[in-house]
Amino acid sequence: MELETKVLSKEVQQYLYDNRLTVGTAESCTGGRIAEAIIAVPGASEYFKGGIVSYTNEVKENLLHVSHQTLEEQTAVSEEVAKQMVKGACEALNVDYAIAATGVAGPTGGTPDIPVGTIWLACGSKDDVRTMKLEEDFGRDINLAIATNQALRMFLDYLKEKQHKEE
Repeated sequence: MELETKVLSKEVQQYLYDNRLTVGTAESCTGGRIAEAIIAVPGASEYFKGGIVSYTNEVKENLLHVSHQTLEEQTAVSEEVAKQMVKGACEALNVDYAIAATGVAGPTGGTPDIPVGTIWLACGSKDDVRTMKLEEDFGRDINLAIATNQALRMFLDYLKEKQHKEE
């Protein structure tokens, strides 16, 4: 695991541990990489409850309660699906926060409307979800590494913003 990922994971740990908060993941294209990054830090069991790898629409619907209609109308690679994955993971895993990723990592699977490299990331709580769209294709491995780090960075920024508002 690269250094940047470890640094981000350690920062996430410090915030969640200090504030007695919990997190879970809902991952499609990243296949558990975000969860792996989180648990790479010793002591993660204090704040990380688990993750759902929802690689198929069936799992997104059945475990994360992503709307069938949204999947049909917007496809799995959409902002709305990423948001619903966060909310579904918060419910299913009984956590304060969740991080989600859904996209087309490549090298195949893209369409003219949703090209390879399109990945929607989301993080937040049941009531407050933040999203980010990645759109560049650097090849499957790099796309997934970037998505993992961007998801952690976005979540860390989200946590810092929430803390700043509470002070």
